[in-house]
Amino acid sequence: MSSSIQRTLQFVIALLLCFCLAFTAGFGVYRLWDKLKPVICPKPPGVFWEAWDRVEQHFYGQLPSPRERTYGAIHETLRLLDDPYTIFVEPQPRELERDQMRGSFGGIGVTLWRDAEGRMVLSPYSDSPAERVGVREGDILLAVDAETITGEMTVDDVRARLHGEVGTPVTLTISRLPTPPFNLIIAREEIQVPSVTWRVLNRAPDAGYVHVQGFTERTGDEVLQALQELRQAGAASLVLDLRDNSGGLIDPAVATASQFLRHGVVLYELSRDTQERTFSVRGGGTSIDIPLVVLVNGGTASAAEIVAGALQDHGRAPLVGEPTFGKGAVQLIYDLSDGSSLHVTSAIWLTPNRHQIQGQGLTPDVYLPRGEGPQDEQLDRAVACLQSQRRNGSDWR
Repeated sequence: MSSSIQRTLQFVIALLLCFCLAFTAGFGVYRLWDKLKPVICPKPPGVFWEAWDRVEQHFYGQLPSPRERTYGAIHETLRLLDDPYTIFVEPQPRELERDQMRGSFGGIGVTLWRDAEGRMVLSPYSDSPAERVGVREGDILLAVDAETITGEMTVDDVRARLHGEVGTPVTLTISRLPTPPFNLIIAREEIQVPSVTWRVLNRAPDAGYVHVQGFTERTGDEVLQALQELRQAGAASLVLDLRDNSGGLIDPAVATASQFLRHGVVLYELSRDTQERTFSVRGGGTSIDIPLVVLVNGGTASAAEIVAGALQDHGRAPLVGEPTFGKGAVQLIYDLSDGSSLHVTSAIWLTPNRHQIQGQGLTPDVYLPRGEGPQDEQLDRAVACLQSQRRNGSDWR
């Protein structure tokens, strides 16, 4: 074999070893890499790895795992962008995020919270898998699948452990005084989480009330169902409550706005390369003529602001309440190989009248702070606006 061929083979082998070592380094093979890298990869490493090598050699204490240091580096680097919406989401919260957007998930049907003593408290949904197996209101959750619930775990951390594939079992270790701790094995079922609730208002029997909590994959169909049932119940006017709605998916938001608009634009999306995309009203809205009022507050954000802004700009409904949050930036979501995801701000949204939502929000037509008492004064004012619309046509004031 000629010397040139030998050199070529040596180079290829060295290159493959570099790739293999770089890959396996993420799994903890740092000592071997430190010994071999000067021989097979003589090019000096970047300053990041140069600094980290010193930490590994001299730090007095326990080092973070390769996974923890990777996630930490990503989190800190993204902060340099100074954009609160370009974020890295780790696997467990990303799975919860997917569940929220789907509006359903494999789970056991419980609400979780920490009490004043820091204990994780359970409250089962009615007729849920958890309730049927024996979970009671106020039970204390000690462990999930033998993993102890620690004070460092957040509610979302525990919730992620309870979620899983439909049909799979999960074991809960529960404390319920005076009995000793015991285990319950629960098979996960599909848990539906409605994003829309509705009713006919007692204070105005001809007025319907629709509260959209967030925009999930199911929201468009749920809004349509709400409007149809309210009409059958005799509702001749409507309050659309978007208070504390932090947004969600844009497609169901467009579908929701389209239920109340005959034609026109719902929003414009302006990307960083100045390309503009128009989202138009979808024909066939069921409530394009019904008197309408929209409730908003500082928790109304993102896709909820799109709906409110479209109805306001088209003169379709007044906004009653407080200025909205002002989140009108678009994030592309990239799912990564380990179940985590990267959210990258790529565009901004404009209302039909080209009002920029990001950083500005929407100004209500009727400003009314929410009171601290049990009476919902904002809802009362919305009903008064509906009654004015019915008496005076478009002059809802």
